[in-house]
Amino acid sequence: MRPRTLYLLTGLAAAMALGHHLDHAIRGNHIGWPLSDEVNAFTFSLGIYPVIAVGLWLYRSGRVGPGFWALVSGGGALFLSVIHFGPAALEPPHDIIGMYRPPIVGWLAFGWLVGLVLVLVITCLLELRAWHAARRGA
Repeated sequence: MRPRTLYLLTGLAAAMALGHHLDHAIRGNHIGWPLSDEVNAFTFSLGIYPVIAVGLWLYRSGRVGPGFWALVSGGGALFLSVIHFGPAALEPPHDIIGMYRPPIVGWLAFGWLVGLVLVLVITCLLELRAWHAARRGA
């Protein structure tokens, strides 16, 4: 994958993650430190921003490549999916949709989350393909 594509996808994912964190703050549910005294998944998910910043620096200096980004984006998609979807979800969709009036705003916030997960999955797949191609060419 070309570096420009990686930067665009990473920037899009970071912006969407920030939007999702802001959504948590606006809804006021499932928030953790630094917005409340509780340490929870919200708190740990804030760690993605330094990971992205350090990852971009390491990528520009040639120390990490597509395998790193596949792990970060795939791990992010998995983390969000476990937290928000499925029967054991800690923060299920109705905790997003049901917090807004009118409900369309909740559906938009939920759509934003789904879009974030899709961006992360697409980034992971593209990076896995690039990693595989680099390893095959080596």
